[in-house]
Amino acid sequence: MEYARLLRQRPVVVLWLARSLSALGDRLYAMAVMWSVWASTGSASLAGLVALLESLPYVVLGTVGRRVVARFASYGALSAVDALRAGVAVALPFVWSPDAPGTVVVLVSVLLLGVLGALFDPNFEALVPGLGRSGQVQSVTGLFDLTNRVARIAGHACAGALLLVFSRIELFACVGAAFAVSAAALGGMSRRLPAPPAPLPSPAPLPSPAASAGDRPPVRVMALVRERPGIGMAIGVHGLLPFCAAAGTIGLPALLADGHDAGSAGGSGAGAYGLITAVSGIGALIGNPVAGALRPRAWLAVCCAAWTVDGLATVCVAAASSVPAFAFLYLLSGLAAPLGTVTIRARLGTYAPAERLRLMAVEHTATRTGGVASILLLPPLVDASPRGAFLVAGTVVALITAAVGLLSPRITRRERAPETRAGTNATATGRHRAAAASPRIRPRRAAATPTRIRLPRARTRTRVVGRAARPDAGVSGPDDRAGLPPR
Repeated sequence: MEYARLLRQRPVVVLWLARSLSALGDRLYAMAVMWSVWASTGSASLAGLVALLESLPYVVLGTVGRRVVARFASYGALSAVDALRAGVAVALPFVWSPDAPGTVVVLVSVLLLGVLGALFDPNFEALVPGLGRSGQVQSVTGLFDLTNRVARIAGHACAGALLLVFSRIELFACVGAAFAVSAAALGGMSRRLPAPPAPLPSPAPLPSPAASAGDRPPVRVMALVRERPGIGMAIGVHGLLPFCAAAGTIGLPALLADGHDAGSAGGSGAGAYGLITAVSGIGALIGNPVAGALRPRAWLAVCCAAWTVDGLATVCVAAASSVPAFAFLYLLSGLAAPLGTVTIRARLGTYAPAERLRLMAVEHTATRTGGVASILLLPPLVDASPRGAFLVAGTVVALITAAVGLLSPRITRRERAPETRAGTNATATGRHRAAAASPRIRPRRAAATPTRIRLPRARTRTRVVGRAARPDAGVSGPDDRAGLPPR
């Protein structure tokens, strides 16, 4: 298996464990803060505000903060980011109080951790493709995508278990320890990774846009999208996926309680919700290795097919009426989700380091923007009709992704056309340079061309006739009188 071969390499396994701990700390912190805010204030609006503040920095920095994000494009800088996150997590319980000032401190700390996460995630994912060889980008991307899948499942379970066993201070100390171990691993490997054997991007030049492959100070996303429209379409469509996820997070409890089997059996709604969430996570864990092993040529069609399945599964949830049907649909959605995510991020990983970082930041911005929009738009729909929320979210995603998937051959054909023309021009230029550099080609062409153009045979015959009329035999002619002086 490709993942097992990758994990035999020491840099890969160390960074994979570091990323796993960092992602787990992220999930633990988010769950602990949301639960603590709700338990302290009893306000669902404040709990929703916590989720909003966590995602907002991704949108802002991805839109207007590309230079700030680029300054952290090295493993050493990411180690400092995780160390700072560890400090914030450990200090938060000591400055927290249930009154209004304490709530403001919590919200500010959540915003700060959101900023640090927006600096960490796109930079780390932009560095990940350099860990493998040229043919292993899909496998490396899938392996590190697995850390996020595991963290989402384990984070919920671990947060619930730790809140039952430990106090709030001890829980945040565990979160800080996870960030601290990740920071130490990243800092230790930053001194070893710049050296080969792996074709790693150098940490020093990456923050400098002038050291990128394009040698242009700003990497302009619009120019990249115009040259390769498939990338822009894929990133835009990927930003719609949070609507399906938010429909499940916000609407599924209401749907289960809305007269279905799970809600009618007293107290079984929470158990059914946990079962369905676990089945979705199991599907994602099964689908991730499959996605990492694929090498799709029609990458955009594969992404759109996976996302269309996710949208159709969300639509079918609105029509389902039993917990087994819900579980099957969420298993299907879990299987499809990593296929699209791993494929698009592996495609972004094939770009030069500076372009890759910028596109990764834009991709995170698109998904976080979709998450913020879904948090703002779906709750009113869920209050009006839980079935309607699933139907609207799934229909929008399925229709748009299916349309882009049908157009994907034309889009990718336009994407390949500039590369083909560039290759033809390069070949012609190379031939001209070879002709100019070779001294044996030009003389032959120069000698052959005048012979074909001039052909001075008639003039030669005229001179021959004139010279033949000059002997002492006394023969004279018009050529002698016109062309030769008399004796």
